[in-house]
Amino acid sequence: MKHLFWGVVLGAVLAVPAAHAVQVESYVKDDKFDQIKISPTGEYFAATVPLDDGRKTALVIMRRSDNAVTATFMQGTNTHVAGFQWVNDERVLISLAEKFGALEQPGSTGELYGINADGSQADILVGQRVHGGGPGTRIQPKKVERIAAFLVDDLPADDRHVIISVSPFHADAFTDAERMDVYSGRRFKVASAPVRNASFVTDNRGVVRFAVGSGTDNRLRLYYRDGEGAPWELLNDQSTTGIAQWPVGFAADDRTAYLRTEKPDGPDAIVAYDIGTGSQREVLRDDSVDPTAMIYRNGTSVPVGAFFMDGRFRTEFFDDQAQEARLYRSLEAAFADQAVEITSRTADGRIALVQVWSDRNPGDFYLFDTVEKKAEHLLSRAEWLDPEQLAAKRPVQITARDGLVLHGYVSVPAGSSGKDLPTVVMPHGGPFDVRDTWAFDGDVQMLADAGYAVLQLNFRGSGGYGRAFTSAGARQWGQAMQDDLTDATHWLVEQGIASADRICIYGASYGAYAALMGAAREPDLYRCAAGYVGVYDLPTMHTHGDIQERGSGENYLREWLGERDSLAAFSPNRMADRIKIPVFLAAGGEDERAPVQHTRMMERSLIQAGLPVESLYYDNEGHGFYRPEHKREYYTRLLAFLARHLGGEPATDATDGAVASD
Repeated sequence: MKHLFWGVVLGAVLAVPAAHAVQVESYVKDDKFDQIKISPTGEYFAATVPLDDGRKTALVIMRRSDNAVTATFMQGTNTHVAGFQWVNDERVLISLAEKFGALEQPGSTGELYGINADGSQADILVGQRVHGGGPGTRIQPKKVERIAAFLVDDLPADDRHVIISVSPFHADAFTDAERMDVYSGRRFKVASAPVRNASFVTDNRGVVRFAVGSGTDNRLRLYYRDGEGAPWELLNDQSTTGIAQWPVGFAADDRTAYLRTEKPDGPDAIVAYDIGTGSQREVLRDDSVDPTAMIYRNGTSVPVGAFFMDGRFRTEFFDDQAQEARLYRSLEAAFADQAVEITSRTADGRIALVQVWSDRNPGDFYLFDTVEKKAEHLLSRAEWLDPEQLAAKRPVQITARDGLVLHGYVSVPAGSSGKDLPTVVMPHGGPFDVRDTWAFDGDVQMLADAGYAVLQLNFRGSGGYGRAFTSAGARQWGQAMQDDLTDATHWLVEQGIASADRICIYGASYGAYAALMGAAREPDLYRCAAGYVGVYDLPTMHTHGDIQERGSGENYLREWLGERDSLAAFSPNRMADRIKIPVFLAAGGEDERAPVQHTRMMERSLIQAGLPVESLYYDNEGHGFYRPEHKREYYTRLLAFLARHLGGEPATDATDGAVASD
């Protein structure tokens, strides 16, 4: 049931014509599809398609020659196909996710299903919903157990089996690697990790060679073994060296492994590890940012390059003359001002399925013939959006008061002068190892459509800029991390972009905390503040929520947030008497990451301080609103709140075109 509370009644619903109003539905509705991959033969496409207003996601397999649907896989409401992989010419392996009350987005169930391209042999292979053969038989085709399983290696040379990781459903568990039959689900163990919370990396023969994980101390440990049955050897212990390393693949001859390694200062590097000598040499590193993902040779797990997000998206390769490098360069030239990624290719390498996207484009897919050098448009994720009418994200660099260089993005309304604009400062959630990127962001575009400039800052503690930059945010909630946002807001005014008396700070989760701390610490800088599924009482994070429920979570809170008795002074709900501006709060009653008590405490403190506060609660939502009707109402309320205090545009009611305000 929904509850709506108002500290102050500030308006009513109006139904009057407007020169411009925001169509919220355009930004909150699901894309037409999510992922799409071509089969090894090129005969089929497999794609994930949101259904039932986003309440579930189906896998659809289509024949490429005539677009006929040959197979469909879906489960019940709130269950989603999270990922899939062609494991041979006819069979797809599917991983599931489910909407749980505590989370905004569906969370992995650890289940793996299989289906053939013609729709046959669709069945669960491993996971908690496996059923036994029934009473009276001692022969069970699949194991019945509460475990989580994930694909490690699809074994390109073996059409019958894959390597998966398997771990029990309890905190900080040990993990096994198993070989699984993709038709029957039969499994047998091939390795056990020597460390908790582990993931595995195989060589080009499918042999598990690396295990990397961490215990309750959250220190990453990297283990290596020479082959099947060989003992594990510790290669790197973060608790000793102070840096983390994790494997990303092997060279084709299996004599060299590639590792991503942190550096004491600056961004991470990709290094080549000589198996015989143990020596390491750097093969790829950017001056400013970490690699965001690896690029692999077609049909293999051999790394050949990496993606980087240095302001915008770009690729770098170990060898600029390699076939993959030349292919990417030709595609990048053909799709100028777009990011390019090859999502899948046929086994012979001729046909590549290419995704292109940008800050203004959620994504288009093309089929590219590598022989004829021709690209054919396949489909678009959100064809109802016109990139030419959307706001561009401009990468910016800002120097904090202590000299630390910060990076971020500024977006201004399309067609505007870009000067003296009402502005929303929008800190990201997380906050650690999370960052804003040069990609389509529905919230940013909605705000820009309403007439606002938007600032997204990767403050200290954010990911993507090396371990030292992330560590600079440790125990700095409400302190140096907050100063970074303040400095960036002043910079935006100095640049003439933001109108000094029309700035609001708004965020979700940690971003909501930063918004309310900004209102408390800088009462004259912001005109209003909005917090969505936020945490506002830091001592409570040590006693309530899902983070502290496991040993690694308790240590995480102490190391990155601080000891409980030191945090009251940096809790905005205890600083409400310093806030002078209107506030809008929204939260879900099933939220376990940021329990709703945080928002209720923040609201009570504001009311007691005599401040105008509006709040929106849904008992059946979690850490972010999931149901489409709730998302629409939330954003409609948010835009109305901002319009009253900054002067931007409100939302249009989706049913009758009327302007909606509070």
